[in-house]
Amino acid sequence: MTEVRDHGGNLDAAIARLGGAPADWLDLSTGINPEPYPVPPISGDAWAVLPRKSDLARLRDAAASAYATSLRVIPMNGAQGVIQLVPWLAKPGRATVLAPTYNEHAAALRACGWQVEEVASVNALRGSDLAVVVNPNNPDGRRTAPEALLDLASDVGLLIVDESFADPEPHLSIGSIDCPVNCVVLRSFGKFYGLAGLRLGFALASGAVADRLGDLAGPWPISGPAIEIACAALADTGWQARTVERLTQDAARLDSFASRANWTLVGGTPLFRTYEVPDAHKVQETLAMHRVWSRIFPYSDRWLRLGLPPQTRWQQLDEAIGAA
Repeated sequence: MTEVRDHGGNLDAAIARLGGAPADWLDLSTGINPEPYPVPPISGDAWAVLPRKSDLARLRDAAASAYATSLRVIPMNGAQGVIQLVPWLAKPGRATVLAPTYNEHAAALRACGWQVEEVASVNALRGSDLAVVVNPNNPDGRRTAPEALLDLASDVGLLIVDESFADPEPHLSIGSIDCPVNCVVLRSFGKFYGLAGLRLGFALASGAVADRLGDLAGPWPISGPAIEIACAALADTGWQARTVERLTQDAARLDSFASRANWTLVGGTPLFRTYEVPDAHKVQETLAMHRVWSRIFPYSDRWLRLGLPPQTRWQQLDEAIGAA
């Protein structure tokens, strides 16, 4: 039986059911930066020529510098591309996932024959053949100290740390410290830089695990245009600093809107916020009547997650929350 894999970013379904044009809707069902990095001009070679080894090396160097890591950088088609390959890093056995979290980790492992258990504490991950921690976590924003993750690594076969939302909080990253060889760190490019359609992410690893991931990724895991855009963005420290400041301010602004509606903050990151509401399904429907699409979860009837709106759409969100 195929596992149901529930995601945000499903605005098409809302439009099919409730009408309206895509431009009418404010899609806050994902945690993607709504003010994307300005895409520079793309060279003709990037479109016409297969990515060269030198191009990929330039991207790896840019990512290693941006993420302050000495680990090997393996570019992939999004962090999701890494998630799809993780089950092939070892013989299927017992995997544990710190939950609730992004459901693709457990789904990808189960699809490849792993026995997966979702657990509620870091200590419950110990002893497993493979353990997964999303840090900071999606959707509740739970943070796990890097020191706790390094300690955990000594008690598991493989430790997978998904840092897809860590760009605004680099102190959380274990990729920037001396990681054991049984650790794999996932980084997403599309979320923080607001270019999810580029489908770019990275695995940070070392030793035989890095070799295996490189082999599985193949010779051309990403496109030439993605390389050019990412190299520019990863080196743009000014844009990065301004974006972290804006996201932090906007997350606080969203919290103030939610507070006026008597919603309780569960947690989040500078890219998304999760609230406890009286009835998540009802609130989602009310927001949708104002063309605001949100994220709810099959394991909770009271959690509702919102991404941040672009600067020109705050009034629409304010009115929608006021109605809810």
